[in-house]
Amino acid sequence: MADPAFRSLAELGRGLREGAFSAREITALYLGRIERAEPRLNAFVEVYREGALAQAEAADALLRAGVDLGPLHGLPIALKDLIEWQGRGCGAGSKSWERRRSATTATVLRRLLAAGAVVLGRAHMVEFAFGGWGTNPLLGTPWNPWDLTTQRIPGGSSNGSGVAVGAGLAPAALGSDTGGSVRIPASVASIVGLKPTYGRISLAGCVPLSWSLDSIGPMTRTVEDAAILLGALAGPDPEDPATAGLPAFDADAWRRLPVAGRRIAVMDEADFPLAVEPACLAAFREAQAALRELGVSVETVRLPFRFDDLVERNGLIIAAEAYAFHGETIADPARPIGEAVRGRILRGRSIPAPDYIAALRGRSEEIARFGELMRPYDALLTPTLPCAPVRLSEVDEARAPLAAFTRPANYLEACAISLPGGFDAAGLPVGIQLMAPGMGEDRLLAMAAALEAATGHGARAPDLSPLGL
Repeated sequence: MADPAFRSLAELGRGLREGAFSAREITALYLGRIERAEPRLNAFVEVYREGALAQAEAADALLRAGVDLGPLHGLPIALKDLIEWQGRGCGAGSKSWERRRSATTATVLRRLLAAGAVVLGRAHMVEFAFGGWGTNPLLGTPWNPWDLTTQRIPGGSSNGSGVAVGAGLAPAALGSDTGGSVRIPASVASIVGLKPTYGRISLAGCVPLSWSLDSIGPMTRTVEDAAILLGALAGPDPEDPATAGLPAFDADAWRRLPVAGRRIAVMDEADFPLAVEPACLAAFREAQAALRELGVSVETVRLPFRFDDLVERNGLIIAAEAYAFHGETIADPARPIGEAVRGRILRGRSIPAPDYIAALRGRSEEIARFGELMRPYDALLTPTLPCAPVRLSEVDEARAPLAAFTRPANYLEACAISLPGGFDAAGLPVGIQLMAPGMGEDRLLAMAAALEAATGHGARAPDLSPLGL
């Protein structure tokens, strides 16, 4: 890609080590783009300009001294506004928390800093991470960079992270995913969004929405970059019991896996939980053809459960757990909180305990059924979303169609990735999703990287010339 702002982390890292540019120059490039774009795109709550430049200069000094902290050394990354950094703001997308300061530093941030990454700032998000459209009426909804004339949804809840990477304001960002909140904004921004297996990445120090469903995930330009970030962040953390006892993640294992001869399950279109736009269906079918060309056996399967049933159960758990954490804040009518988010969380107050427990107990059965279905296969292929990004004026906050294909992965404790799948007739992006049983990231990444290379859709960037970029 001609524009250096759209280079991958891996490309930037190679250039940095070859002396083509310094970490300070890379960081200054993105800070300059942020400054020019932010009046329109509104991707960031706060930009750490001086701190980022100081971090970059320190990274350069270490490299000059022969100290290389790894593949993220000196490379800029944006953080979703629910990742705590002691003494700094962390508002979780809520105007009611604008003055909140963190009392701790999240494990994921400590690991990023230890890897030498440069933190550009904290990115906008849907209030308390509860919403798939990406709207935030009180702090402002980030602008999808693929249409600068009409505001379209940025996807949620990691809306600012998706816009930042999609617009080349950052080469990568961290989001969180409880029902698709990494994959949905990735799809509408034409980038890669990885939802790791629950427990792969520590949640300690991240403001929760649903502690049994949340995952922190990379949002990047390429599958390789997602693997790099996962490698830096994964691993046990004594502050998060969910990470204990899980197998280690080998960040390079996916590179060693051959693709030809492998098997991919494809969701039967008869099992789709709702109607899918022609461009999304075309991307889904194109991905199947591309996999066959790679020598992969592509087999349509009938699912042992209904996606819409899993979506509903996942939503019930989110609402119940969100109310348990945010209920006191939400219940105060004097607090400035978006009415749609307030209503979603208040729904948790009326969920009977037996229904919540049944939804939790049902997970183990469905996880086992999914594991049995997928035993012969490396991943399940589905659309990411049923549509390209719609106009913001068309959003119906009472409906959640964007999560129809994404929520099941959280309920099933699966890992899943959204890839750029192409564009509709208006030039708006659509995505495709690969999903694998928990701890299947190596096979998932191998198949995703092969598909990414075969289709090449991720190489296209939005036209930001009206913003001076």
